[in-house]
Amino acid sequence: MPYAGYSTEEVGKRGQEIYERVLRDQVEAQHRGEFLVIDILSGTYEIDKDDLIACDRLLTRQPNAILYGLRIGYPTAYRLGSKTVTTQ
Repeated sequence: MPYAGYSTEEVGKRGQEIYERVLRDQVEAQHRGEFLVIDILSGTYEIDKDDLIACDRLLTRQPNAILYGLRIGYPTAYRLGSKTVTTQ
């Protein structure tokens, strides 16, 4: 489902681009395995071991945020049983 005029693909592309270009070098070593949630409009982000807490904190600061989330240092955010689920 689109987010305020953005397709799911565009949210993923923009979020990943912000992570790679701006944040990866700053956060990967210290926060590996934690969840990072980025507002693709402002670049504001939150990190937490719990993805919902990171989302709630970011939405408190940026109520109209368009969120993109990932697990730092991992190709996927979640693993269910023997199958991997991606969030892109």
